[in-house]
Amino acid sequence: MAPEIRRELPPFMQIANHFRQKIIDGEIGPGVKLPSIAELSEEWGVATATAAKGIKQLQAEGYVRSSTQGTFADLGRKQTTGSDRLRMLRVGGTGVRPGERVEILGAGLEPARAEIAAALGIGEGIPVIRRRRRYADDDGVIAVSTSWLPGELAASAPELLAAEPLPEMTFGLVEERTGRRAVRRRDVVALRPVPEDMAPLLGVPVDTPVLTLANHYWDQHGTVTEYAVDFLGRGRPLSAEYDMP
Repeated sequence: MAPEIRRELPPFMQIANHFRQKIIDGEIGPGVKLPSIAELSEEWGVATATAAKGIKQLQAEGYVRSSTQGTFADLGRKQTTGSDRLRMLRVGGTGVRPGERVEILGAGLEPARAEIAAALGIGEGIPVIRRRRRYADDDGVIAVSTSWLPGELAASAPELLAAEPLPEMTFGLVEERTGRRAVRRRDVVALRPVPEDMAPLLGVPVDTPVLTLANHYWDQHGTVTEYAVDFLGRGRPLSAEYDMP
């Protein structure tokens, strides 16, 4: 089969992609003003209509707000996923956005139940590391996130068993101590009823259906290093953007 020629993205989308990534990575923080349409037009060498279209794209995706004062980064109540936090960690050294707070709710070893054993590729009942944290901002709970990792990682990284924040997050600590780098992930979005132990953390009744995001992470050897499930806070949208070939 002959190779397929991929055409360059339209200029307005290149502008949107450029600023979207900087906002996601925290290089442009909440409330920071973006260049004006005239400045973008001159900097990128495009027509003002093209620059304005790039800004409108960001507005439509919920990354900026515009007023008579200009255009400002504003994620609002946009959800930050585990993969977002991994990218932020590698680019900016932190997986927490400005204005976010993280509370470590617990950490330790527990026997792997069926769901966790299947996700990690181990037998039921084998000890696994479990870490739970709650992310929040001024609007309330963003998500309650629980991670499970193979129990043997505790020997190399005993900090995983302490209910304390990890500046480099689980990803960074595991890579630093073992050389196992998360290189692939799979995301599964589903509605799940809120279990009894999670309800007070989210501030909703037990069995309330909420949006959840389950993440599988594999290292460079094809072995699962972490399985995580996020229960999203009330009113938190989940979105993703992709470049189409």
